[in-house]
Amino acid sequence: MKKPLLEVIFASEKRKNVLLLLREGAQEMEVLLRSLDTTRQALLPQLKTLEHHYLIYHYDDSYELTTIGKLVVDKMKPLLGTLGIFDKDVEYWGTRDLDFIPLQLHARLRELEPCTLVTAVPTTELCEPNKHAVENAKKSTFQASVTTFLFPNFTSILEDFKDRGVRMWLVVSEELLTKIKEGQNESLKILLRSDHNKLYLYPERMGFASFGYNDFSFMMRIFNKTGTYDHKYMYSDSPSALMWAKELFEHYLKESIPVTEI
Repeated sequence: MKKPLLEVIFASEKRKNVLLLLREGAQEMEVLLRSLDTTRQALLPQLKTLEHHYLIYHYDDSYELTTIGKLVVDKMKPLLGTLGIFDKDVEYWGTRDLDFIPLQLHARLRELEPCTLVTAVPTTELCEPNKHAVENAKKSTFQASVTTFLFPNFTSILEDFKDRGVRMWLVVSEELLTKIKEGQNESLKILLRSDHNKLYLYPERMGFASFGYNDFSFMMRIFNKTGTYDHKYMYSDSPSALMWAKELFEHYLKESIPVTEI
């Protein structure tokens, strides 16, 4: 009697991993045993189950995906990637307001992996940016950020960026732009007016605290579902996360207005 394919694939870690290994092409039994760190005796029953359900076939001592197997595994990879990012801290993701992310990027949240979720921020670090992210930005050619707030040391960071040749692309909320204009920080205004930096106003509501990326890292601070900011954030330096962040930034930039007077 045939089992439901979901059970065949996900009820056994070995069967799932065999399918993922065969996604790269036919593999000999010895390669499967070595990759899965298992014995022939333990693996053979799982292979027979996959064959019985027409997901794989074998010839001599090699195994390969069937057409059905290829179709199934092509859909497995994105799902497992999405589950992987949520499994890190499902409570964090489950309590975040993700509506600000465009639908096409929602479907690709798996691209943020591998990522780090910082959910316990020391009191001494509540009023300053992540040091690792700032150091990465200093080595970068640019820093692109969309934000509703600025840290107290933002002016000194921006001065350091300018000295190092790091260009700043800054998209701000209407409330933050008003604070900048009405504030007494003339050094900040001069820096933001310089040709080295670009300042933009996003005229609509921002449903998040901030996000930013550079050549090396991406950081995102998201409101929880009550609309409050609790200092928790997500950080990643994977190439796929940087591409994802670039698309998110461009989405907000194209709806923003250049600020020519401060």
